[in-house]
Amino acid sequence: MSLFVRLADWQTDREAIRGIRQKVFVEEQNVPEDLEWDEHEESAQHFLVYHHNKPIGTGRLTGGGKIGRMAILKDARGLGAGLELLNRICKFARVSGQKNVYLNAQVQAIPFYEKAGFAVTGEEFMEADIPHVRMDLTLSEKEPCENADDCNR
Repeated sequence: MSLFVRLADWQTDREAIRGIRQKVFVEEQNVPEDLEWDEHEESAQHFLVYHHNKPIGTGRLTGGGKIGRMAILKDARGLGAGLELLNRICKFARVSGQKNVYLNAQVQAIPFYEKAGFAVTGEEFMEADIPHVRMDLTLSEKEPCENADDCNR
């Protein structure tokens, strides 16, 4: 498959991570830059997803099992990169000892996260002028997958 996800480091991969998040959140979704970049950048475990060796998406895992800043470049959506990225983050969390993970999902993305096993656990709230809800997932022995073939990789 031409998609792969790897662990990323803020210091060495900052340019790729920032480039993707700048395009998706700041330019496309009009998130103010001062809200996009925070105190968790250096301590978070970042991830990059690649398609044909080009970085097309990113996400991070911060303390307490919070998944955040998941972004896939517009031209790369529909390739399955988001699910691949989410599965990798959940697998990392599980092997790191996390029993649960959670995220603040944009309301329009709820079906995507539900497909991966997440459940809405909170009321709708606004973040960066975008409606969000908290979603949680209890990690099992296997990462969430779209189908059995995805789990056997």
